[in-house]
Amino acid sequence: MNLETIDNVYFIGIGGIGMSALARYFKANNKRVAGYDKTPSDVTRALEALGIDVHFDDSIANIPNAFLNYDTTLVVYTPAIPKDNMELVHYKNSRGFSLLKRSEVLGLVTKNTFCLAVAGTHGKTTTSSILAHLLYECNVPLTGFLGGISENYNSNYISKGTEVSVVEADEFDRSFLTLSPDIACITSMDADHLDIYGEAEALQESFLDFSKRIKDGGTLFVKSGLPIEGITYGIEDDSDYTALNIKIENGGYVFDVKTPSAVINDVKFNLPGRHNLSNALIALAMALEYGCQSPELVKALASYAGVKRRFTYQIKTDDLVFIDDYAHHPEEIKAAHQAVREMYPGKKVLAVFQPHLFSRTRDFIDDFAKSLAQFDEVLLMDIYPARELPIEGVTSAWLFEKIENENKALVSKSDLISKIKASDADVIITLGAGDIGAEVKHIKTALYGN
Repeated sequence: MNLETIDNVYFIGIGGIGMSALARYFKANNKRVAGYDKTPSDVTRALEALGIDVHFDDSIANIPNAFLNYDTTLVVYTPAIPKDNMELVHYKNSRGFSLLKRSEVLGLVTKNTFCLAVAGTHGKTTTSSILAHLLYECNVPLTGFLGGISENYNSNYISKGTEVSVVEADEFDRSFLTLSPDIACITSMDADHLDIYGEAEALQESFLDFSKRIKDGGTLFVKSGLPIEGITYGIEDDSDYTALNIKIENGGYVFDVKTPSAVINDVKFNLPGRHNLSNALIALAMALEYGCQSPELVKALASYAGVKRRFTYQIKTDDLVFIDDYAHHPEEIKAAHQAVREMYPGKKVLAVFQPHLFSRTRDFIDDFAKSLAQFDEVLLMDIYPARELPIEGVTSAWLFEKIENENKALVSKSDLISKIKASDADVIITLGAGDIGAEVKHIKTALYGN
């Protein structure tokens, strides 16, 4: 498909974080953009502020007339949209319309750019946002499509040109197999999305397939220990790129980076957690591989402010710390726990967790229980279904019984704040990929007053 011949782009599921970044891209490139989503959000309100027409009732009558012309309209949809969505069904049954998944459009948009892609079951959003920030600060003419809202730019879309692209290579629905990157990394390959893949081996095979998508002469970085060949990176090990002499200063890290040809001293990075340190290391390595100079990169990394809902401080006082994090997989919960313990040794930590998807809860029930049991206190919310229907027997009550921690409680949204306020924890962390994010501002107000 030639995107140059398209005048109108219609998004079904426009409020999705990946979809909205593409909507911003087409709007910035003078296309007429509109779309549907199930509910209003900060993301959709930001799109509307740009002049993008967004509606929230699944109805063909709400589609603007210009987007009913198949000659000039591209329809973009996300696999998270139900197959019986009336607008999606209408476009599929109407001859002549071009319907593409978000990942396919991202592949087309980045095809003629120098593409840097970040793959992995964890760490994609933070790593890609760090990488985009580094390149931006080094005056690289890039477009960044991020899976979260960058604190530095207050957006999931970063634009300084079109010659270079930075993207998340998403393994969900094998979406990353539409990309052909010049430089790529794989941060992790833990089992996930088993509702799509069936078993962990199939997921690993898809990452191997992704590694073969890299352009001739391109470069693949892999986290040390992963079963795929590439340039390795790791923390305090013998990888090709490694972080050494790590110190904690003012809630962040100061460390040295050993590359295959040099040592970069006194690198500063302000996000807590060894997982974030690993993300910073690989972003730095990819930017060096692209051609950025280390003094510029060190300065840029020190100014990186993070991604919203990725270990984001909501309250940070001597008496109380409140952190919000997107963690929705046992390994991500373990990483958040490590970060909290490293930064706040000896403090009592309360974790508030909302499980995401019935299938993920079922597939990793024992691992979820173990990762949550590490906290001093646990509040467990109902499962957020997202795109799924309930699975018999898969409930938060089932997970609750498996958590070996006497200081735990099942909570509903209505009594969430009262339960949090009743705790004597020094550090509170909310965890989950569902609508728990919408509760954060209410929790903060209840605890802090503004």
